[in-house]
Amino acid sequence: MISLAGRDILHAWGKFIFTGFGLGLLIGVTLVMAGVYRGMVDDGKALLDNSGADLWVVQKDTLGPYAESSSLHDDLYRTILAMPGVARAANVTYLTMQVRKGGRDVRSMVVGIVPGEPDGAPGWPPHLVAGRHVTRGHYEAVADDATGFALGDRIRIRRNEYAVVGLTRRMVSSNGDPMVFIPLKDAQEAQFLKDNDAILQGRRRTEANPAFNRPGVPGLLEAAIDSQANNAWVNAILVRLDRGAAPGQVAETIRRWKRLTVYTRAQMEEILVGKLIATSARQIGMFLAILAIVSAAIVAFIIYTLTMDKIREIAVLKLIGTRNRTIAAMIMQQALALGVIGFAVGKITATFAGPFFPKYVLLMPRDAVTGFLAVLAICALASVVAIRMALKVDPAEAIGG
Repeated sequence: MISLAGRDILHAWGKFIFTGFGLGLLIGVTLVMAGVYRGMVDDGKALLDNSGADLWVVQKDTLGPYAESSSLHDDLYRTILAMPGVARAANVTYLTMQVRKGGRDVRSMVVGIVPGEPDGAPGWPPHLVAGRHVTRGHYEAVADDATGFALGDRIRIRRNEYAVVGLTRRMVSSNGDPMVFIPLKDAQEAQFLKDNDAILQGRRRTEANPAFNRPGVPGLLEAAIDSQANNAWVNAILVRLDRGAAPGQVAETIRRWKRLTVYTRAQMEEILVGKLIATSARQIGMFLAILAIVSAAIVAFIIYTLTMDKIREIAVLKLIGTRNRTIAAMIMQQALALGVIGFAVGKITATFAGPFFPKYVLLMPRDAVTGFLAVLAICALASVVAIRMALKVDPAEAIGG
């Protein structure tokens, strides 16, 4: 029995391979986009894992330091530390900004941590690949190696320069920005402290406010200015619990007594994945649907064209008594072979191209299996048009000119 798919691959292998290569590039883009989504989810989970926290204490009625702005007085951690079930509590600040090295800017998340020996404190990078942790109160930094910084580099954050004393790996924000860790006081200054002109203007406004110049109330103006100057804020308090403590119970206690919002690990993961990444996930899903439709159209067109070129051969097969089921199977084999070639090219393309994308691309084996089955299903459906046309061929065409 003559194999139509085999004949096409042997006698028109150039056209077939070239078509499979073009289809493979589309499939490769599809796999990369699925990998980008997986990478975004993994970035969010890595952010939570690397924080070393069981609970996140944030400003009341906010979604926390990663999804919304949150401000807390930096002395609140002492009262949190005294709560039952709390083993460690540490202030932390998060600020996404451009970190400058010479004439180059790097988009980074600057994290403010309490300097010293980490000894399990939440907020610290869990491991280093080179150098040491931040031990001084000012002007030292630990950077993720994705920033491109090296040990000894001098980097600028706002008005100050910092020496890179340590390097870590896979410490990223939910957006995939690499982290730079600096002392908490420096981070508070970078995020909350106004520049000199703004401070001067604020003092002039305070002096001009009649409420602070009431006769008989000495020192009111000075107290207001000192209050503005001495306020110290953080974005969140990271809490690590005692062994055996129930996160939900401790969180509820803090909410009730301290009038703050507290999130457990599961709740924070839901915020990152369900809210921050949800819009991007829908957008990626739309692109995947469009690429699937385009791929199906390409396969349908190619299979239809190849089948049209063999109308006479199909007529001969029908004339000698070949069943319609056999003819349909041969055309579907051709479509599936095209899909297999396309998927192989696409998988290789995605594997080698993924590391060059600015976003982290996580290619998972189960996505590859799902993608392969989807490609075969799309190719099978796309061959239906060609099969219907082939089954309508009149055997008399084998005799006619």
